[in-house]
Amino acid sequence: MIVVRALGPADVSVNGAAAPAKLLWKKNLALLIYLARSPRRVRTREHLIGLLWGEKPEEKARHSLNEAVHVLRLCAGDDGFESDTAQVRIAPGTVELDTDTLETLAAAGDYAGAAALINGDFLEGFSVRGASEFDNWLAAERQHWCRRSVDVLVHRAEQLLAAGHVVAAHDTVQRARELDWRPETAVRSALRTLALAGDRSGALALFKEFATRLKQDLGAEPDAETRALAERVRLEKTWRLPQAVGDADARRSGSRRAPLVGRALELERLTGAWTACRAKRRATVAVIEGDAGAGKTRLAEELAARARLDGAVVAAVRAVAADRSDAWSGVFGIARGGLLDAPGVAGAPPDALAQLRGTAPPGALGRALAEVLQAVADERPVVVFVDDAHWLDRESLLALGAVIRDLVRAPVAFLFTVAPHPTDPELDEVRARIGREVAGTAVQLGGFGTDEVRELGRWALPSYGEGQLDRLTRRVLADSAGIPLLVVALLHAVAAGFEPHDAHQPWPKPTETFEQTLPGDLPDNVVAAIRINFRRLSAEAQRVLVAAAVLEGRVPGPRLGRAAGVAGEGLPQALDELEWQGWLAAERRGYAFVARIVCEVIERDMVTPGQRQRILELAGRSA
Repeated sequence: MIVVRALGPADVSVNGAAAPAKLLWKKNLALLIYLARSPRRVRTREHLIGLLWGEKPEEKARHSLNEAVHVLRLCAGDDGFESDTAQVRIAPGTVELDTDTLETLAAAGDYAGAAALINGDFLEGFSVRGASEFDNWLAAERQHWCRRSVDVLVHRAEQLLAAGHVVAAHDTVQRARELDWRPETAVRSALRTLALAGDRSGALALFKEFATRLKQDLGAEPDAETRALAERVRLEKTWRLPQAVGDADARRSGSRRAPLVGRALELERLTGAWTACRAKRRATVAVIEGDAGAGKTRLAEELAARARLDGAVVAAVRAVAADRSDAWSGVFGIARGGLLDAPGVAGAPPDALAQLRGTAPPGALGRALAEVLQAVADERPVVVFVDDAHWLDRESLLALGAVIRDLVRAPVAFLFTVAPHPTDPELDEVRARIGREVAGTAVQLGGFGTDEVRELGRWALPSYGEGQLDRLTRRVLADSAGIPLLVVALLHAVAAGFEPHDAHQPWPKPTETFEQTLPGDLPDNVVAAIRINFRRLSAEAQRVLVAAAVLEGRVPGPRLGRAAGVAGEGLPQALDELEWQGWLAAERRGYAFVARIVCEVIERDMVTPGQRQRILELAGRSA
């Protein structure tokens, strides 16, 4: 069989070996590929002569065609090419073209396999002197396969994005844009990859460069969909990181924020549920369950970020333990977490808005929430994101259950992260309805295994060889018990020069979860890693984090600033640094530690009695 790779510089093999030199002669190769791309792989002799030998006298042209067919037969066997006085035909199974393989793979949804075949323009750098008709055909083929290649690469980039592989998605869409900078599907994909990587400025710079070039070269403007996406990117959060932190991230061509690893299937299920919610305009419930440190918040934030880029309103609230005894705090948190600022909210009944704003006496808050959500959803899809929903007050949980029933035909996705313990009857009832009364999905997050830790180790320590990675993976798994939060903490510490020593006993105890673990029960390597990573923070971020540990729970940003003695531009930079690096989680009402155990380690090991007293005094609390 003759195998031709035409998506890039021509590459030809015959029965698995390099093609004979005669087959690679320009007109012989042109004839082979042209026939393989022809309808039913057959052409008349007259047509082929006009295509490749039109400049020759007829007798010489026919002789040249016969010689070329003879070479093809020598390579493929006598049965590979059928010819008579009128036609030349390629027999079935004689020639395999990568373009045909690409179409087969793409039709089956295997965009990974299809994208792997693309290595450049169709027959890149190839031309045939004195064959203008062939060159005209080749130009048309290049245009066609450029469009198809861009389409395949964009589909592959979107698949990678759906699985959380943002860097790979960006690299893939860059390949598409190198083939052709004009398709706006590729531009939009590139904007999404940069935005999801946290590079808002890079995304906006790309859009500006594209719009400028489009105007200069084609006298056109980006289409409405591309402009809308760019505007949504513009509204994304700007990370106000200290210059030293930003410079360090730039030097390592990435970020201290670890890539999403080991969660591809879960993210695909969540994005699938969200896509169906938008397309079918129906309520959807997505539940992410896992122990503390399993990455529930990170996974939910990935989905919420995609939803915002899709044009959705995201109303987010993060519950803390104190909320369980604060009636209706969850509903008010959702209202103030983005719902009351959303487009379309003016269409809600005034009394419902007054209820949620707290400007009217308490009434039917659950009904008010449903009415406002419906008004907003009439204009654009909505995501209600409740982080650590197991800490919500009972009144809010019951209200959310009723709202889900009431809005079953509205494009509203309810996204909950929950811990497996303690169990909550109201949350259990919501989960039980998924797939029966309401669409949605539930995913459970476990710990990392060898493959995930190794992948993160390769990211954190790119200079390590395979043997070093093997040893590091075993050590980190033993110390972290596979808990993602601790895996990342240990790898950051090792990257900073920490050398973990052998552990003396396994942990956590069989009867305890990570959330139930006390600081004194943590392995020494984990505690050392937390201390090292703390010391790598900017001075202002260290002070703010110490204040957050002393004050506990959810603390408003201004109060943290007062307690830490950090003011001016230093405060938002410190808060963004702590959020970006995964120490604190933020919402409209304040900041809280991502993991209780880390808070306790900071308070135990990084706070002196005098500091604690001063922090409490500055915050307006007594010791």
